[in-house]
Amino acid sequence: MPRAPITDGEIHYESLGDDAGIPLVLVEGGWTQLIGWAPDFIDQLGEAGFRVLALDNRDTGLSTHFGGPDDLDGGYGLEDMADDVAAVIGHAGLASAHVAGRSMGGMIAQMLAIRSPELVRSLGLFYSIPGRDKRYILHGDRAELFSPQRRIPRDELLASALAANRGFMPDGDAWGDKEWYENETRRYVGDAYDRHYSPDGAPRQWAALRRAPERLDDLRDVVVPTTVVHGRDDHVLHWSAAIDIAEAMPQAELHIYPGLGHFFPPALIPSFVESLARTARQGELALGQSADADADAP
Repeated sequence: MPRAPITDGEIHYESLGDDAGIPLVLVEGGWTQLIGWAPDFIDQLGEAGFRVLALDNRDTGLSTHFGGPDDLDGGYGLEDMADDVAAVIGHAGLASAHVAGRSMGGMIAQMLAIRSPELVRSLGLFYSIPGRDKRYILHGDRAELFSPQRRIPRDELLASALAANRGFMPDGDAWGDKEWYENETRRYVGDAYDRHYSPDGAPRQWAALRRAPERLDDLRDVVVPTTVVHGRDDHVLHWSAAIDIAEAMPQAELHIYPGLGHFFPPALIPSFVESLARTARQGELALGQSADADADAP
């Protein structure tokens, strides 16, 4: 499997779909391995013409871990995690790519577009925030991430995940298929445990998030086509963040769904794919126009 070299480590990534497709890099949320993306979502992206590159963020999965069980800070920031995505794009032989991320992955995607705009053709930002404004953060200080993480047996972890993730789907959720979501939770937690169970990376990623720079003003200068998606019933990050992001970014389209929590429901996957495909088409058009202008230059 490909591994992109970075300072003091490597980033594991996988290429999914036709190598001739339009390149789309998927950046997962906090302490979630690349297999967190639902197979239905990956399949539909492939059908839409994308070549998907999915990566394990540092301190997750098969990528380099920046500490051991008792280390609560890896000494890196969101900027470094954005540079990791840049390393994957380069290692895959690409000059640029479309980039989509959810939650922390959306914040990493923002930072990539700010730091390395030449690498980003379009953006997909799913339930992310542009900074640490108290209006945006609904989950509190996450006190459990300020201490070493206890390793627990596979069955106990699965039961805990099912109980916790039910809170991501409000009662009566218009977009919820609770049976699908619980099956998806079982798939991910079981496969992730078997692939590389490493809970100690979560506090270190959390430390990086706590010191992440404010990005809203910088996003005003990010001119690539962008789709911004959030749920009105997200109990982790408030949907007002999506409004602020979309108002700041010159080419953003905004989608706020009532009844939607902090997750990808199966009923909305086709809409999410179409939104990404639409902004990608706009990005490809802009890329072609730029190439034509360069060719015509004296």
